[in-house]
Amino acid sequence: MSKAPGPATRPNGPAASGDQAEIKVGLAYAFGAYGLWGFLPAYYKLTDTVSADLIVAHRIVWAVLLVGLFLVLMRRFDEVLEIWRTPKLVGLLSISATLVSLNWLVFVWAIGQEKVLDISLGYFINPLVSILLGLVVLREKLTRLQGVAVGLATLAVATKAVLAGGLPWVSLFLAFSFAGYGYLRKIIPVRATPGLFIETSLLSPIALGYLLLNLSWGADAFVLEQPWVLVALIGSGAVTAVPLVMFSAGARRLPLVLVGLLQYIAPSLHFIMAVFVWGEPLDQTTLMTFVIIWVALAVFSFDSLRRWNRERERAVTTPA
Repeated sequence: MSKAPGPATRPNGPAASGDQAEIKVGLAYAFGAYGLWGFLPAYYKLTDTVSADLIVAHRIVWAVLLVGLFLVLMRRFDEVLEIWRTPKLVGLLSISATLVSLNWLVFVWAIGQEKVLDISLGYFINPLVSILLGLVVLREKLTRLQGVAVGLATLAVATKAVLAGGLPWVSLFLAFSFAGYGYLRKIIPVRATPGLFIETSLLSPIALGYLLLNLSWGADAFVLEQPWVLVALIGSGAVTAVPLVMFSAGARRLPLVLVGLLQYIAPSLHFIMAVFVWGEPLDQTTLMTFVIIWVALAVFSFDSLRRWNRERERAVTTPA
């Protein structure tokens, strides 16, 4: 006689209902995080009278204050102290901090230069660069469809380079710097928010020193004559920290494959705003590049979903 399924295995039982509730909460957090990241170029249009280097310095200083306050209020600051007591972790986080700060700098500079389409392309390319990074650094094996996706992405970049007369350096820098940052944060055994606090803590003396140095040179580093711009600069700490906290909460509740599919929300919003709000030119070469990348991502997503379904089926059929 077969054993009757217990509460944990009933498809419509309490456990299943709890899982569905967790997924709904996870989706809300993930949509919120990617939505906020998607509208980030619009936010930094508020500070377009300030140079990119000063914006990033402000972002670091206000982020460390806000994230530190959050960790204290949540009684999680002991996690930070534990990381500080481990020099190897601090060393790795200093490398990730350098990568993410350079990523922020190019991101903000590109917005000021009206290159939001380049930003969109970079973050569409990013998951395919992550595959390539896994191949080179982790010696992972590509599936056939992953190989097709990476090949199509390479074709897209080559098409852009040949027809437009140069490589899309902004897109490539954003894609590779963020993929490198993601790889480091994957292998560093620290949680997202304490990790961000350590990163911004390491950068904050440089950032604050740079702001004060500019002030001594006579530059309006704190934009005191433009109070609304100053408010936006202070708010950059929130737009740095809040999406990350929401993403962390969502990622804990959702299957990895679903998180991977949702990541296209942000560059899609970048693309829509660049073309339809700010009127950036979408010439045939750029459109062709995007179309090839979208086909590559469709192939990659199909492969991810197929492998995820296989793993689920294997887990269901494998005896406990």
